[in-house]
Amino acid sequence: MKIKVLSRANLINILEMPEVIKGVESVYKTKAQGNVVAWPLVEHKFSTGALMDIRSGGAFGEVGIHGAKLLNNFPENAAKGLPVFTGVLMAFDSETGLPIGVMDASYITSMRTGAAAAIGAAALARPDSESLLLVGAGLQSIYLLGATLVKMPGLKKVRVIDTFAQDNADRYITTIQERLKNELGIDASEVVFEAAHDMKEAVEQSDVILTITRSTSPLIMKDWLKPGTHLSCIGADMVGKEEIDPEIFRTARCFADDAKQCCTVGEMEIPAKMGILSPETVTGEIGEVLAGMKPGRVSDEDITVFDATGLAVLDLVTAKTAVRTAEEKGLGTTVEI
Repeated sequence: MKIKVLSRANLINILEMPEVIKGVESVYKTKAQGNVVAWPLVEHKFSTGALMDIRSGGAFGEVGIHGAKLLNNFPENAAKGLPVFTGVLMAFDSETGLPIGVMDASYITSMRTGAAAAIGAAALARPDSESLLLVGAGLQSIYLLGATLVKMPGLKKVRVIDTFAQDNADRYITTIQERLKNELGIDASEVVFEAAHDMKEAVEQSDVILTITRSTSPLIMKDWLKPGTHLSCIGADMVGKEEIDPEIFRTARCFADDAKQCCTVGEMEIPAKMGILSPETVTGEIGEVLAGMKPGRVSDEDITVFDATGLAVLDLVTAKTAVRTAEEKGLGTTVEI
């Protein structure tokens, strides 16, 4: 039995953000039609502060893939000269059960996470949005930013703020245009980039907000949001993580990638525990909006929120794209198991 093995370097050469976005959108729509499953999340917190989680699931019908990924986040590795974020992804054909690929999970996770944030923003933000606030300037932030610039070409100004390391935002904006071009093939030469240091002021001036931090308490308060703001909340993907004021959920139109999972381990977890919302009262899932089953924004004044906790099947559909392209280009290694 032959299987394709793809390294991170292979994936960087293979994957392009527009194709990743297309695959993620197809999965969200397939989920809305009832053909996607997300199996229970397994996670472990090490005494050192490191994290491990296993996510698994499948997208059936036309997508036809299932599998699992194991991810590790070991912050202390940075001081040792080792990768902080690592993982392995295993993908299987859902018609035969045969494995189609084993590959690095970290790059695929970063790409599809960026795509998810962008899809939510494009579907729920005001069409005339011009200003974006990126909250968090860590390793995954470039993927959120790049994907959103692809999906929302009308954006003219990007502010970047990092509440955990303020100087990071200053450094970030000096290289981000070059990095977007070199790492993702995205031309952002017409976009103005600016570092922000006052969260309240930055929030008040933004049409679209992307959050990708490790925060366990709100960084953005309800009273700071101007009418019509959209927030794509990505950082809260485990119990106890929280980036925005739970009170926002009382009046906002709130959408999830998976309502039950978001109310368990996502940005919706704390509001759900407070009784503000539940899987049954969430406005909808993003796939329902994309499939035309539910309206997203209904007025220019709406505050909209997209909570994305991450579905393993998004990684899997990206893996399927990667394997197909690798075979076409003769990249990667084929092994017999």
